[in-house]
Amino acid sequence: MEPPSHETIRKQDYVFIVNPNGANGRTGDSWKKLLPKLTARLGNNWNISEKLTAGPQHATQLAREAIRDGAAAVIAVGGDGTLHEVVNGFFENGKPIESKLADSFPAQKTALGLIPMGTGSDFARVFGWNSDPTRAIDRLCKGEKKKVDVGQVIYGKERKKRFFINVADLHLSAKAGFYAGMHKRIGNLSYVVGALQGFQGHRNRDLKIRVDGGKWETWSEVTAICVGNSKYFGGGMKITPTADPSSGDLEVVIIKGYKWYDFLLKLHTLYLGSHIRQKNVTSMKVRRLDVEEVDDSTKEKYPGTFVQADGEHLGFLDASFSVIPAAIDFIR
Repeated sequence: MEPPSHETIRKQDYVFIVNPNGANGRTGDSWKKLLPKLTARLGNNWNISEKLTAGPQHATQLAREAIRDGAAAVIAVGGDGTLHEVVNGFFENGKPIESKLADSFPAQKTALGLIPMGTGSDFARVFGWNSDPTRAIDRLCKGEKKKVDVGQVIYGKERKKRFFINVADLHLSAKAGFYAGMHKRIGNLSYVVGALQGFQGHRNRDLKIRVDGGKWETWSEVTAICVGNSKYFGGGMKITPTADPSSGDLEVVIIKGYKWYDFLLKLHTLYLGSHIRQKNVTSMKVRRLDVEEVDDSTKEKYPGTFVQADGEHLGFLDASFSVIPAAIDFIR
């Protein structure tokens, strides 16, 4: 088979992966209005391909297919959940996916793009983006790229692997995210409602923590641990305020000893990012973090310690978090 012509490479494939049910269907409606504008402005230079997701994990599958086929860019259209699935589509069996065209065009690498339209667009906040579709088209036209890191979490007894671009977390915050997913119809308020539900039956736990392969230490009365490749989660909470997705490390924030009323009284500090200056809150930069239960027998008496990534429930401890520096070219 002959390699693609220069004309084919010039007019490259840009694959838009859309969650039409995102934001209670508003994403699908907005996309229908945006697509003609996108085609009119960019159709002369790009082969625009539209892929609609049909359920959980489908966006990951669509992204993998596009990357294998040599797409110049895969653009997630939706919220952080859609972005999370698309990011995972850049990997398979724990390794980056290579294009079928890699031998003929080794310098060509599929880029990641984003048109934020979902309930929560926390990764977009890092770049100061809003939901204006015209601005999104402008960014795609310019095509400026920035290498971004990707986080990796290995979790549970089966040691499953998942990738995240924003924030992974465990215990109360992950439990709150699990409940928030049931209330997405009420928008960003769902995260507050989820946290209040999460406190029902919540118990702070003693956990074993190891940083960058060092010695295991026991941390008592842990309320939540957040591992940030980026700054925001939960619809604008600046939970890991010094994280930078191009820094080559992760910010870990450990919150201890919180009660339900602490959450209400200190909620504003989570949005400002000032919580890391408070008592019982620790912030550190790491390349790897391992977390385990101190006593596995607690799993028999209470539910396991929740683990999530980019707002998506994964499972329960044990978990290992690490960073893959400069993993993806991101269109900014």
